Amino acid sequence: MAAPPDARGVLEDHTVVERSRDEPDLFALLYDRYFGDLYRYLAARLGSEHTEDLVADTFLIAFNSRNTYDPERGAVRSWLYGIATNVVARHRRREGRRLNALSKMAPEAMTEGHEDRVTTRLAAMASRPELVHGIKELSDGDRDVVFLMVFGGLGYEEIAAALDIPVGTVGSRANRARRKLRNALGDVNPMKER
Repeated sequence: MAAPPDARGVLEDHTVVERSRDEPDLFALLYDRYFGDLYRYLAARLGSEHTEDLVADTFLIAFNSRNTYDPERGAVRSWLYGIATNVVARHRRREGRRLNALSKMAPEAMTEGHEDRVTTRLAAMASRPELVHGIKELSDGDRDVVFLMVFGGLGYEEIAAALDIPVGTVGSRANRARRKLRNALGDVNPMKER
């Protein structure tokens, strides 16, 4: 059975996952609902060069593991961001090289093509070498929390579900990251509380 063309919001996300076990085409609804959000998140983390492939990887992993999705552990949105964060983890070395390159670029040297407008947002934020250095100095876990908060727009509970960690750990990581980034920027808070 093919998914209806405009079924956004008609079926709850967890129902889509559950029904897609017998009707695989329904999973496309989740792709339609969350592609843009995950694209922006992954582009911010890794750059836009291979973002579409990485989003496709995220959805392929989700599709292949849909039988193990447990709605008791969190919302589908958080589950997808958790998978996307794991995709990022496999590409961390590339992220480090990208941050190094950004720290050496002058803001006016950055080009803004149609495909790169999301990445340009990160570049504009990271145009201060001290912010780039501060981000690079964060632990992997703290960096994941920061990027899920800033580019994923997730709150503490959603981040906890995405990373499969307690909400208190999210709070600790966010506070530690906030403190380190403030220190790197001369006591300016680069993260907005959500």
